[in-house]
Amino acid sequence: MDESRAAFASNLIRLRQQAGMTQAELGEKLNYSDKSVSKWERGEAVPDVFVIKHIASLYGVTIDDLLRPHAEKRPVYRAGNEPLHYRTSIITLIAVLGIWTVALLIFVILWMLDVILWQILVFAVPVSLITLLVLHTIWRGGRYNQYIIGALVLSIFVAAYLFLLRYNPWQIFLVAIPAEVVVFLCFRLKKQD
Repeated sequence: MDESRAAFASNLIRLRQQAGMTQAELGEKLNYSDKSVSKWERGEAVPDVFVIKHIASLYGVTIDDLLRPHAEKRPVYRAGNEPLHYRTSIITLIAVLGIWTVALLIFVILWMLDVILWQILVFAVPVSLITLLVLHTIWRGGRYNQYIIGALVLSIFVAAYLFLLRYNPWQIFLVAIPAEVVVFLCFRLKKQD
């Protein structure tokens, strides 16, 4: 297998896996079978330039990024010469728990000063969802982001309601319903060729 085919194959595998897609899902987006995608990833074949352009557009890279060899990232090693791999789900969990720890710390400090400000804990929910959305987009390619964004929009309305609770602002949820519909409709938009 020549160098450019091998480079394309390894880049395609890397980009597809970073996006959390299967070969069948990629094939469906390109109107090809998963067998074709498998051949491309094994370096047995290379798609035509129009398909390569579509793949580059799909993953937000240039055609050159798809075709040129990339230096492999060197792993970080532990003392026993084993590569150290980080689990993205654990990192995400640590980030979200860190947000809740800070919110709880602020709540407790204010409580010790005889100021009960429980709204701090309410606002930790949208901040956690924003963090989850960013990390999920980076590591999982944005798959299922519509649910995270839907929860984020709803949590903002609930936080606003609870913050303004003394005014009984139930009407705020009249705006939340179409806002949720807009979020889900936005994810149904498809780019037309």
